[in-house]
Amino acid sequence: MATIEVQRQVLPILGSPNQGARFYNPELPASEPFVPGHRTCAGCGPSIQYRMTSKAAGDNTILIGPTGCMYVANSSYLCTPYNVPWAHTQIGSSGSFTSGVAAAYEALIRKGKWKGAFPNVICEAGSISGALYRNHDCLIICYDNEQYANTGIQASSRTPYGGMTTFSPPGPKVPEAKKLFPKDLARMMAAGHPHCYVATSSVGYPIDLMNKVRKGLNHRGAAFLMVYTPCQKGFVYETPRSIDLGRMVVECGLYPIWEWNPEQREFDYSFRPQSMRPVSEYLKLQGRFGHLHAEHIATIQQFANQQWQMMGVALPEALIQAADAKNVANMAAAEEAAVIAETV
Repeated sequence: MATIEVQRQVLPILGSPNQGARFYNPELPASEPFVPGHRTCAGCGPSIQYRMTSKAAGDNTILIGPTGCMYVANSSYLCTPYNVPWAHTQIGSSGSFTSGVAAAYEALIRKGKWKGAFPNVICEAGSISGALYRNHDCLIICYDNEQYANTGIQASSRTPYGGMTTFSPPGPKVPEAKKLFPKDLARMMAAGHPHCYVATSSVGYPIDLMNKVRKGLNHRGAAFLMVYTPCQKGFVYETPRSIDLGRMVVECGLYPIWEWNPEQREFDYSFRPQSMRPVSEYLKLQGRFGHLHAEHIATIQQFANQQWQMMGVALPEALIQAADAKNVANMAAAEEAAVIAETV
């Protein structure tokens, strides 16, 4: 039986003099697979990610997504903002659906019923471990809005410590709101599927995000990318600040940016933001953290410092001092609550 070679696309990596700079890059493709007309909230981080992801992948792409914000807001009234094939799946089946799409194209190519390049297959996270384990040729993306936003802002395993949600409100018994730190999902994917390309990114660094999309698609086999995508409704911030938050979460160490190299079986922590900030500068922009007391902010700073140390970054004295509650002030809402409590 004759061997049939699959013609693969190789997407070029974009050049950038600065990984986080905001500037016009003439190398960006002109096509827009994700167009205006959707019904997401103003400042929606996941929709920004969708546009960057699809733009990096190009027109020869198939998008697959389970039920969630980006399904409900992107398919209302029998119309969608996609210029490329898109499929909605049930919450638990996007990984298996994607496996089937990739396998179907491989079968069509073997039978001579499909000619041309193998399409990019991008899946928004669902039943992902099986697809990664079987090493299907696809890119699985988790847009990380740190909560269950579509159903009313409930806490999830990615909700950060101290984050207020409808399921984790602050009160006298639990003043910090959420007591647990977020699950390190991307690192779990790398540890459990070391043959896959795994990376993290943020909408605050568009060139880095788009390059990692292309690296994941160029990789032969399965790839996983987790992207920080702020949610204006759940985080409670000023609408134009989505990109600012996407940069500040990296600059304060709460969202490490890295790549897992499946060939060398090691992490690459070479990405560095231009500056390092205390976590209080990031927290104070969001209403979901407005209740925090000094000890809670110091606890979050300790967590961020551990993240920096994990990446081999030396801590400046200011961040070491910020991990001591004596050097931190309460958030404004916590101060107001304390005054009211005195009168009760």
